[in-house]
Amino acid sequence: MSTDTRAGTTGAAARLGEGIDAELRHLLPEGLCRTFRVMPYAVADGTVLVAAADADDEIAREVVRERIEQPVLLVRHTAVEIIAAIDETYPPDDDRVESPEARRARTQMAQMLTRSGLVTKEQLQRATLEYSRTGDPLGDILVSHGAITEDVLVAALSEIHQMQRVGLRDFAPDPAVTRRLPEPLSQSLQVVPVAVADDTVLLAVARPLEAEDLRAVEEALDQPVRQLLANRTDLDQLIQQVHSEHYARVSTELLMESAPESSAHVVIAPTQKAVLVMALVLIAICGILWPMGTLIGLVGAASFAYLLVSVYKFRLTLRALGTHLETDVTDAEIALLDERHLPVYTILVPLYKEAGIVSRLVRDINALDYPRTRLDVKLLCEEDDEETIEKIRSMDLPPHFHLVVVPDSQPKTKPKACNYGLQLSHGDYCVIFDAEDRPDPDQLKKAVIAFSRVPGNVVCIQAKLNHFNQDQNMLTAWFANEYSMHFELVLPAMGASESPIPLGGTSNHFVTSVLRDLGAWDPFNVTEDADLGIRLHREGYRTAMIDSTTLEEANSQVGNWIRQRSRWNKGYFQTWLVHMRHPFQLLRATGLSGFLSFNLTMGSAFVLLMNPIFWGLTTLYVFTQAGFIQQLFPGMVFYAASAMLFIGNFVFVYLNVAGSLQRGEFSITRTALLSPLYWGLMSWAAWKGFIQLFTNPFYWEKTEHGLDEESA
Repeated sequence: MSTDTRAGTTGAAARLGEGIDAELRHLLPEGLCRTFRVMPYAVADGTVLVAAADADDEIAREVVRERIEQPVLLVRHTAVEIIAAIDETYPPDDDRVESPEARRARTQMAQMLTRSGLVTKEQLQRATLEYSRTGDPLGDILVSHGAITEDVLVAALSEIHQMQRVGLRDFAPDPAVTRRLPEPLSQSLQVVPVAVADDTVLLAVARPLEAEDLRAVEEALDQPVRQLLANRTDLDQLIQQVHSEHYARVSTELLMESAPESSAHVVIAPTQKAVLVMALVLIAICGILWPMGTLIGLVGAASFAYLLVSVYKFRLTLRALGTHLETDVTDAEIALLDERHLPVYTILVPLYKEAGIVSRLVRDINALDYPRTRLDVKLLCEEDDEETIEKIRSMDLPPHFHLVVVPDSQPKTKPKACNYGLQLSHGDYCVIFDAEDRPDPDQLKKAVIAFSRVPGNVVCIQAKLNHFNQDQNMLTAWFANEYSMHFELVLPAMGASESPIPLGGTSNHFVTSVLRDLGAWDPFNVTEDADLGIRLHREGYRTAMIDSTTLEEANSQVGNWIRQRSRWNKGYFQTWLVHMRHPFQLLRATGLSGFLSFNLTMGSAFVLLMNPIFWGLTTLYVFTQAGFIQQLFPGMVFYAASAMLFIGNFVFVYLNVAGSLQRGEFSITRTALLSPLYWGLMSWAAWKGFIQLFTNPFYWEKTEHGLDEESA
């Protein structure tokens, strides 16, 4: 099989304009043709002639070669010729047919903008080509790529549809009018009543409403409506202003009111307090009656728990090592995606004190390979973070970016901000990215394909996480070792065994409707991601992993790392306490395997508390040969503790090495051999988090970003 290219537009080869061979009309899928702008059209001497807009595109050439099982020749044509041929070969489905009115409006829009000089012919041609791929409104495409402003588009729509405009930038809303329309309808249609004139409600709209939507609004208001076109960004800000109190209350109280037993707003439940008091009393009595026996029992139990955690993680690693347990999506599958059917995707980006890296964030989000007209990016800022808010307002942001100001209230946590943003979301799917995240450009498309392939009860797709500054210093290398182990081995193995997966704090993709039904994130839990993963599992839903990576900034300073890790450990304690309020209910919901998995993952935070105790006893014995320490480890306790020491250390060093090897990060593999030093920091952070669990349970310790060498 051979593939060649023809750079010129003339020569011996037949031309696309001479017609398309009937036998070749559906030789390539429509999605592939539209994505790569290729079209098979003739056969000459046993070779299939394929029209190509870019005959030098190596990926297009490779995909065509794989799909056509005979020699092919790429013949260069203009993109306009190819798109016309594709439209003729693959007429729109019934649900994608453009109405005569819409076609007329699109033509008017194009003529108006070009005649006025607001859009060049080249810009219009690029927008038209994207329209042919996505079917999105031409005006929205032009705005999304910065060819025109939203105000220019509103003016054009006003003239085309003969509708008046309304300016909302300095508008003072009258709550008696603006709140007449139910919030869900106002939010979903992006409309707000702004005034009443002669018994007619004046309705600000971002785009002219369809007849069915207009009837729904008039029925809700019980009055006739006259539409006024408004700037979409201004309208979005007005909706936030009108309903901010409602959004703030829901973001804090929804889970607490709908499922109080699943909320961490109570740190330790009354029954847990009673059990804890009884256990402490029993230990105290035993300590008085049998002091050495009690201490030996506690040491033995702790050693056994430590050993169980080590063996469980080792078992997971062996299952995942050298295998591919994630849902794999190929480049060819991405190429075949029909962009007309891509869903709207909401990206939630919680920000706090991140003014220094907002520009980089916008750059990395814009690098995503997804139609901008299908993106709904929410930049979530706390009301008191004036510096970040002003930075965002000073930027010339693309129209799919929206600033969301979260009212100042307690708890001031990332999950509360995400809950607030979720209420303003328009996407069928939503994903969280942190301020410093750099997701793979094709991650959203991979998630869409994965959702279409996995069982219906999979409502969350977790991408892998790692770091872009792993080589900055020893701490960042340790952090990357740990992440490689966790996301390359442990989580894929947990997913394959259908165990409850504690989600990572970013790059988790959700079915938006299910997330809302579940009450979204717990604003009182400082590891809301892990908690949500367990709640999803308890409700019968599942999480799948995809082979796509988001790179984050690894903490390069010990103090900053301790703040972040102490919060994580505090959240793990919270999550364990919440779900163990009713252990038998958890057992029924997850099964024995899931129950054990939960306790060996969330409960592993308690193991970190034991490290300094065992290290202290070992060090004291080595230097003093204290007899009482020897008495603490008689017989089987000694063997269990020895196994814990040797097996535990080997397992966790091995896990860190194996994770880095699995990912192919050979430069930091040697650092993993020194990971026992890293555990000292982990235990320090665990004790800090444990103390805060009782002194300041809902406090969100801020992690400072922008400390990597690129930002320095």
